[in-house]
Amino acid sequence: MAAFVACSAPPASTPPVAVAPPPPPTLASAPDALPAPPSGPRPPIAKKDPHEWTLFGEKHVDDYYWLREKGAPDVVSYLRAENAYTDAMTRGTAPFRQTLYDEMLSRIQQDDATPPVKDGAWVYYQRFEKGKQYPIHCRRRALVKSPPEVVLLDDNVIAADHAFVSVVDLTVSDDGNMLAYLLDTTGFRQYTLRTEDLRTGKAGSEAIPRVDSMAFSRDGRTLLYVTEDAQTKRPDKLWRHAVGQDAAKDALVYEEKDERFNLGVERTRSRAFIVVTSASRTTSEVRVLDAARPEAALRLIAPREQDHEYYVAHRGGLFYVLTNSGGRNFRVVTAPVNSPGRDHWKELVPTRPDVMIERMLLFRDQMVLVERQDALPQVAIHDLRTSKSHRIEQPEPVFDVQPDVNPEFDATAVRFRYESFKTPRTWVDYDFSSQARVVVKKTAVPGGYDESAYETKRVLEPARDGTTVPVSLVYRKGTVPDGTHPAWLYAYGSYGFSTPITFKGDRVSLLDRGVVYAIAHVRGGGDMGKKWHDHGRMAEKMNTFTDFIDVAEDLKKDGWAKRDALAISGGSAGGLLMGAVVNLRPELFKAVVAYVPWVDVIDDMLDETLPLTVSEFEEWGNPKKKDEYEWMARYSPYDNVAKKAYPAMLVRSSYNDSQVMYWGPAKWVAKLRAAKTDDNPLLLEMNMDPAGHGGKSGRYDRLHDLAFDYAFVLNELGITR
Repeated sequence: MAAFVACSAPPASTPPVAVAPPPPPTLASAPDALPAPPSGPRPPIAKKDPHEWTLFGEKHVDDYYWLREKGAPDVVSYLRAENAYTDAMTRGTAPFRQTLYDEMLSRIQQDDATPPVKDGAWVYYQRFEKGKQYPIHCRRRALVKSPPEVVLLDDNVIAADHAFVSVVDLTVSDDGNMLAYLLDTTGFRQYTLRTEDLRTGKAGSEAIPRVDSMAFSRDGRTLLYVTEDAQTKRPDKLWRHAVGQDAAKDALVYEEKDERFNLGVERTRSRAFIVVTSASRTTSEVRVLDAARPEAALRLIAPREQDHEYYVAHRGGLFYVLTNSGGRNFRVVTAPVNSPGRDHWKELVPTRPDVMIERMLLFRDQMVLVERQDALPQVAIHDLRTSKSHRIEQPEPVFDVQPDVNPEFDATAVRFRYESFKTPRTWVDYDFSSQARVVVKKTAVPGGYDESAYETKRVLEPARDGTTVPVSLVYRKGTVPDGTHPAWLYAYGSYGFSTPITFKGDRVSLLDRGVVYAIAHVRGGGDMGKKWHDHGRMAEKMNTFTDFIDVAEDLKKDGWAKRDALAISGGSAGGLLMGAVVNLRPELFKAVVAYVPWVDVIDDMLDETLPLTVSEFEEWGNPKKKDEYEWMARYSPYDNVAKKAYPAMLVRSSYNDSQVMYWGPAKWVAKLRAAKTDDNPLLLEMNMDPAGHGGKSGRYDRLHDLAFDYAFVLNELGITR
């Protein structure tokens, strides 16, 4: 019986970015406040307590360094004062927020379940119950008439004792007897490995802290798991654990000592091997272990070489290697299991300049590749018996398609998820032989939703250097680009991450109020392949920001956005994007929502002891090198705040975020408030309760937050009901 990873919606958060170092405490007195304006609440003003430092002969003064002292009474007092100010400033939108929440909730099938996935003798699924925040993980016997449901894990039971619950890597042993999963109850993305004996329903003795990934051996008696460094949170050590035994006796199998690299462990889909991958932002190295012999030594596939990325799957007597050797956009080669080194690699799928291979799934007779071309994902099927290949055609011009959970190696069909801006998530089984597609489930959208009432469109907008930037649009049918429509523009643009075109029932509340919603696939992301990423990182990072500005101007010029009614948003590294563009061209934007924004770039990247910093050197650069410092100094949002008028801004963060520490957004807001010359609202919403990089964990809690954000933006766009 294979390991099973339960289906779940993709996280709302975006990939991680570097976080700020903890300084020595420099505490200030309790926050003061500006004199009360005649008709409104008083914004809190953070005390200035200058902290000076010098880099390459340049003196830097940080007036708000003291906000980094987590837990200090005056820090907590200031953050709570900001929240109180935000509450007071938005009190008038409460009825509108409730209207939006009710609309959004009406489009959710509250009693729902993912389609069952067969894995050996069982089918697995998740279901939700009305009124409950979290999923219930279940299974039933396959090929049995009316089998009883077995609840593997109910996240709602855990939530009875915790305000935040995140369960990931839910995995069942091959024989179906043991469950293992990772649990975070703080939002800090610090997971504890726990187990359960599914034969008895009793919890196992395992409570192993700081686990990042894990895999069962073939017999289910051994777990290989990776732990993270206590200070930097870098996953760096691989351990071997006998299920039910004292974890203090676990053997260290491998340690990754290069601080640029993160370690991960997983099973191949063939279930024959355990794969251990060390990966930096630009380089990777893979070792394998026979899943039937967990005490054997790891075998190296190919030694690491700078800028060579490769990843390994298995089928029969061959390893299949996804490698960027010979081309930045990757190719597929094979290697004998007994001699897998590069000298024995044989090309199966060549690299192509306009097609990025993002992912590879092997079945007994088929290879499924997720490819990206023209900023759209494609699923390609390669018959490994006949060497014939084809792509699965999709029905819309702008969409997202991704393989779903496909645990059975011998399957004769692949299940994938399809959705678009207007088409709800749909699970499809695609038969390899007949090429027939069967819709297994289409997400129900109650409340009278009619997808034919909306249109999607892809436009290509020119950037200032002549590069064409893809932009995806959705709007009410009949909307014409006449310059009269409020618009909302989103982007991410970092780490080579491609922004998916997904369906969101809540977005209908924008579209039905006449808003045009757009995603800019700017450089720095991976939407157009590896070179698209290359031209938006390191020395070329400024392209990400100028692409976004150029798209915003083009949407106005082309009539898709009203000139005085364009809102923008982005999170994490997309929050960096928000901070950079409002410094560069604040007059372009009416309203901004910055989610967990990474804005204090230089200071954050100077401390190599903090989470993610060293691994991020290959994305942003190292400010201890003069030329790389100069790259960052051009765009770092915190360092480029100036006395000027800024748009209305809502900044969201979490006090317990482990990726973008709360103090970056808090410092940024404090500095903006002291510098800005306008009367537009500047609001900080700091979640002081357990919450993480993606905000709160419960589905209803998240919906309330989203209604808050929508009310803020729509109000600024002149839409109040």
